[in-house]
Amino acid sequence: MAEATLAPITLGRRLAQLAEERPALTAITFVHDTGATRDVLWLELEHWTNRLARLLAQRGVGEQSTVVVELPNCLEHFAVTIAAWKLGAMAVPVNAKLPPAERDAVLEVARATVVVADRDDPTVLRPTALAEADRLSADPLPDVVPHPGRAIASGGSTGRPKLIVDPNPAAYPVEAIQAMVNAWAGVDLDEVQLVSGPLYHNAPFAWAHIGLFLGHRLVVMEHFDAEQAVRLVETYKVTFAPLVPTTMQRILRLPDIRTRDLTSIKSVFHTAAPCPEWVKRGWIDLIGPERVYELFGATEAVGLCVIRGDEWLEHPGTVGRPAMDTELKILDDDGNEVPTGEVGEIYMRRTTASTTYEYKGSAPARSTADGFVSVGDLGWVDQDGYLHLADRRADLIISGGANIYPAEVELALAEHPAVCDSAVVGLPSEEWGKSVHAIVQPCDPENPPTVEELTRHCRERLAPYKVPKSWELVEQL
Repeated sequence: MAEATLAPITLGRRLAQLAEERPALTAITFVHDTGATRDVLWLELEHWTNRLARLLAQRGVGEQSTVVVELPNCLEHFAVTIAAWKLGAMAVPVNAKLPPAERDAVLEVARATVVVADRDDPTVLRPTALAEADRLSADPLPDVVPHPGRAIASGGSTGRPKLIVDPNPAAYPVEAIQAMVNAWAGVDLDEVQLVSGPLYHNAPFAWAHIGLFLGHRLVVMEHFDAEQAVRLVETYKVTFAPLVPTTMQRILRLPDIRTRDLTSIKSVFHTAAPCPEWVKRGWIDLIGPERVYELFGATEAVGLCVIRGDEWLEHPGTVGRPAMDTELKILDDDGNEVPTGEVGEIYMRRTTASTTYEYKGSAPARSTADGFVSVGDLGWVDQDGYLHLADRRADLIISGGANIYPAEVELALAEHPAVCDSAVVGLPSEEWGKSVHAIVQPCDPENPPTVEELTRHCRERLAPYKVPKSWELVEQL
């Protein structure tokens, strides 16, 4: 294992090693919404991806090529991605349910050699056509380092499609990756990882493939369902579960959650959105503070903050302090540092990374002369150096001259037991400039909360000027 642990190694080469070590063990269990499952063994995954790589090569894929994976969560998503990497290509996961105009705008930016998608279009490679690879050789291919290896499609703070490209060579020492994710999330080699989020999002995509790199058995859900997720934890003895606040909230609201067997879980890791305090405390009470980890960062990898639940209890509401090689500043619109406790724009800088990210398409990042970068998040730092989030710059509502952060209103609404999800926006107003408007998805559409009830709930938690002035109830956000 010396080669694998001490020297940089590609996922393709690492997969070959794991297939040799554990050929008959399961690498991925895919779970359909119906509950039906399909297992792929490590040796099977190695042979499948070798064949698919040869099929992609026949269609022109090679080093520096781009392969768009426009598929829902499925085994083919993993196989095509790994096959692309084995050829030295860049893989780009894309939401298969994007409206055509938005999808086409993303594909125009990507300029892919091959798009794998399940739609009626002669220019794409459909999943059914992947069976053509069955006649090709499963022998190992020459080891090639993808450079770059992946990009994530995003609208982000601009609303215009772009690709966030990791330009670094996609080869890593196993030992270094294991040490890094252990510090971030308490994760080790050979975990059983629940993959419950869509693979077109950065965090599920990254954690799933890091998991394969570290020898994890992946339990992959077709779509998230709280009851099914808990059942999978119990059935497969899941040890590591990357989640987001919305899925954490839905699991907590299961009526029998306190009686379910979650003892196998060593670590729950959450990111991607501000976490309501009641959700954080709920999970700390459920599995213990030492098992709840949070990371604040961005796909652009400009820096990060991390915190574990026991430390969070001493500093509630924070997303942690700068970790590893990250430096942090909070700046006003003129580029000046703001006083402790005052909201401003979050700028980060990594002291040891020479290259962090590149954009294809729109490039909204703001940077300072000394290399600090912002991706549009707003927040403040307390006297102990802990970062607290406010919102995104693009979401800020200025109403009657006052700054209102939609995330704060959404967090308040999340505490209401009848609210499943919400989005708060600013609507044009002659009187206020912008007025606060809340769009609410009830947990039970047949028995939604009343506007009066929601207004009263918000008034108990927010300053009067932050309470929504108008409301909209929808079955699905």
